[in-house]
Amino acid sequence: MKTAIITDSNSGITQDEAKKLGISVVPMPVLIDEELYFEDLTLSQEQFYEKLKGDANVSTSQPNPIDVGEIWAEALKTNDAVIYIPMSSGLSETCHTLSHYAKTEQQFNGKVFVVDNQRISITQRQSVEDAIKLADEGKTAQEIYDYLMNTKMQSSIYIMVDTLKYLKKGGRLTPAVAAIGTLLKIKPVLQIQGEKLDQFAKVRKLADAKSTMISAIKKDLTTRFKDLTAAGKMTLAIAHTENLEEAEKFKAEIMEEFPNIEFTYVNPLSLSVSCHIGPGALAVACAIKY
Repeated sequence: MKTAIITDSNSGITQDEAKKLGISVVPMPVLIDEELYFEDLTLSQEQFYEKLKGDANVSTSQPNPIDVGEIWAEALKTNDAVIYIPMSSGLSETCHTLSHYAKTEQQFNGKVFVVDNQRISITQRQSVEDAIKLADEGKTAQEIYDYLMNTKMQSSIYIMVDTLKYLKKGGRLTPAVAAIGTLLKIKPVLQIQGEKLDQFAKVRKLADAKSTMISAIKKDLTTRFKDLTAAGKMTLAIAHTENLEEAEKFKAEIMEEFPNIEFTYVNPLSLSVSCHIGPGALAVACAIKY
């Protein structure tokens, strides 16, 4: 059985990288002042941040199911099945919409498997890499789907937000709380444990934020994921929003702190997340690998 692997641009996998990996990436739509763009096709990271910092009205939306269906249909011309790995249903309705579409459209029912494994960005990318390996081993689409679903909670992300401006703009903070936080130079550390983006800690310095995130990841690796860590099954990765220099420095700190755990990627966060947290963010994640 030949299975195609398809994901969306929330995974951080670019169109060029997708070609090298032998997969397809659905570009996520971004609305800027009511004009529609597509991530990594008609909108680069640089263009996005220029608009975002210029106070343009920026928002993200779901991809059109018909457009995604065309990509699935093209893949099914040369494959028996499709594994589709979108962003977490805890962060967007996209997953639910496309899962329903795959089950109700006759040409896709039983052939397209939409994986709701609660991943985003660098942990979503790890799922894609795992799916590729499983497909290369000749596993069926059902077997790949089952593995990704059975391991969906075996990942963790911590994100430091550099400014409260965009959380306020997106309605995730009241103006009063955002004003106080900005005045006190608070840098919230957020977490994603499978579902939604939640508050984890509040700090005032970048060094404190990094220390907080390292401690949190260390706790996860030595408690929740203790057995997987001992078996060499966990990976570490870093994501950022227009903050590559600090991300590279953070990578060095992470690798020094966890010398025996595989480090995989330093990736920009997807625009769907960046839209809500703004530039200057840093994130660290751990995730199981196949």
